[in-house]
Formats: sequence, C-alpha cells, structure tokens
Amino acid sequence: MWTVVYIAANRAQAEMLKNVLRTEGVLANTRPVNVSTLADGLYEILVLESEANEAHAVLCQYAVK
Repeated sequence: MWTVVYIAANRAQAEMLKNVLRTEGVLANTRPVNVSTLADGLYEILVLESEANEAHAVLCQYAVK
C-alpha cells in the first residue's frame, strides 16, 4: 500500500525529492493533490508503507544538508 510521506509545494520539488528517495533505494511516486490548469499545485510524495520510516529518514537527512 502506498503512503504519503511528504507534500511538495510544486511539481519540480516533488520530482527532485522522488529522485532523492530513488537514489537511496526507496521506491517513490508523486501524485498531484489538486489539478489546476492555471498553476502548479501541491504534490504528494508516496512510498510503500513498509519503506515509510526509511523515506522519512532520507528526507530528514536531505533537509539537513
């Protein structure tokens, strides 16, 4: 089952964080929160429920750098 571990401010940030997680070996996906043709909206970062703790650790380490 997929679980949301982060909500990114825009698509570019979501893709960057997805790539960070994938580089660390965590399977990740993105999904738009709201679909708007006028603006780039929020995106959820999703990982497998079994990898959620690892994903949080990776994102925290990335934020500290």
